[in-house]
Amino acid sequence: MELRTAASPKDVKHYTTQRLREEFLIPRLFFADEAKLVYSHIDRIITGGVMPVKETIALTAGDELRAEYFLERREMGVINIGGKGSIIADGREYAVGQKEGMYLGMGVKEIAFASADPASPAKFYLNSAPAHKSYPTVLIRPEGQAEDGVVIVKNENKVELGSLEDSNHRTICKYILPGQVESCQLVMGMTHLEPGSVWNTMPSHTHDRRMEVYLYFEMPEDAFVMHYMGEPTETRHIVVRNEQAVISPSWSIHSGSGSRNYTFIWGMVGENQAFDDMDGVANQKLL
Repeated sequence: MELRTAASPKDVKHYTTQRLREEFLIPRLFFADEAKLVYSHIDRIITGGVMPVKETIALTAGDELRAEYFLERREMGVINIGGKGSIIADGREYAVGQKEGMYLGMGVKEIAFASADPASPAKFYLNSAPAHKSYPTVLIRPEGQAEDGVVIVKNENKVELGSLEDSNHRTICKYILPGQVESCQLVMGMTHLEPGSVWNTMPSHTHDRRMEVYLYFEMPEDAFVMHYMGEPTETRHIVVRNEQAVISPSWSIHSGSGSRNYTFIWGMVGENQAFDDMDGVANQKLL
């Protein structure tokens, strides 16, 4: 498990391009038959990628957590951005297709990941945060049908925002949030930009009560997103490519503009789960 320390905005304004990338960019998350995990001291979030190909990959706590098992004191959200796969939680197997998700609460002891087809492996993207209470395991599927007593949530909490004229026509799909899938602090979802739209989270904002991580994907090899971060009057950018993630501290804006449209997963942790609790920044005030 890779460890990342927190960063002060006073220091970040002096960082070089390389230093910005070292501190905030996660350049690769998916390795064949491995679990890649990055532990950030910023609100203690763990960002990870698991890509089982020929093997079933078990998720373990490692020395860094000083725990008997990964979710002993944590909760976790997972979204599959690859082929069909499954998540095994305490001996029960859940089929998780592309862009389907899962919430696993504190106390789930054994977690493993598998792919249905090695030629089209699943890519499980995860966010994990400290937890104080155990909430039920939830499988998140668009069809919303009950399955052997497992709660399967219809993903109807969608918001369409922006316009093609402003180059930000997008659909926000909320997976884990109060009222749909309960958690201690983790909020998670996915935003898809329509063809011809490239801007996300614009006008930009900050939220002092929580941090955020973005995973950008569904981009061809030659495409990229200019991810903007920093204090509103001290902005910086990081070039982000397909299936790369960016850690965003609570004091930083987190907007992006792409060379074409794309999709990204957002995950937030902190003391406040209210989706609209943010401090907007007018475009005229950005520097």
